[in-house]
Amino acid sequence: MRIFLTGATGFIGAAIVPELINAGHHVIGMTRSDAGAQALIDAGAEVHRGTLEDPESLRSGAANADAVIHTAFDHDFSRFVENCEKDKRAIAALGSALAGSDRPLIITSGTGMGSGEHGQPATEDVFNISHPNPRIASEVAGNALLEAGVNVSVVRLPQVHNPFKQGLISPLVAIAREKGVSAFVGEGRNRWPAGHLSDVARLYRLAVEKRQQGARYHAVGEEGISSREIAEALGRGLNLPVVSISPGEAASHFGWMAMFVGLDMPASSVQTRARLDWHPTGPTLIADLNEARYV
Repeated sequence: MRIFLTGATGFIGAAIVPELINAGHHVIGMTRSDAGAQALIDAGAEVHRGTLEDPESLRSGAANADAVIHTAFDHDFSRFVENCEKDKRAIAALGSALAGSDRPLIITSGTGMGSGEHGQPATEDVFNISHPNPRIASEVAGNALLEAGVNVSVVRLPQVHNPFKQGLISPLVAIAREKGVSAFVGEGRNRWPAGHLSDVARLYRLAVEKRQQGARYHAVGEEGISSREIAEALGRGLNLPVVSISPGEAASHFGWMAMFVGLDMPASSVQTRARLDWHPTGPTLIADLNEARYV
């Protein structure tokens, strides 16, 4: 297939490009920069110039493809709500180019959108429309396209990691350096799910090949790692003391990350593994944190 990939030079997108090409697909990668264009050419992909802020560039890229994978997202968390709304508009633009066809669109969300009650792991068959995370806008946009007949499915991400980057954990490294301690909130029992980058890239490929309208997939290799374990791994890597702070201290210590650090958000991928015959094989989150270069 000719697959249009947004975010093609990002952390996840750059891993999806070779995964798709090695499986025999032709990748049309979106980028805004000359450096990104060269990286795509070097990887064997076709270049499409565009941005999330330019809906026409998204529509034209999707119109020229057999399938679309949307991983681009503006990760400026100081404007998180605004950026989630921007993603909603981007999804609508991509979907408008696919209307009236069976060409698949894979969008990206977070595993928290599948969270239930009483600390149970998030599951693929749940869409928590009342979830407070603004990223819910992405799945709301996807649902609107589904109702219009577009072939949309969703890949929900946990903390995606390798030894160089680990999702929301990477900002914790900078905070720990600044504060001189690696901290967790309370007893540190709250859990974060995780998935290795190579496994996540393979899941996107399987999802676009499956073409299952309305499906939701969880790119989860590990259901939940406690925040205390994560803080201890960072403490070892940075040679810093590991401390507990109270929930009342979280805002002053973690800044914008305070909205995430105390959340208990385990997630299951049982249904995803069965539907796609997907079996994660990459290293664990703690193994990657132990291998990370902190200097």
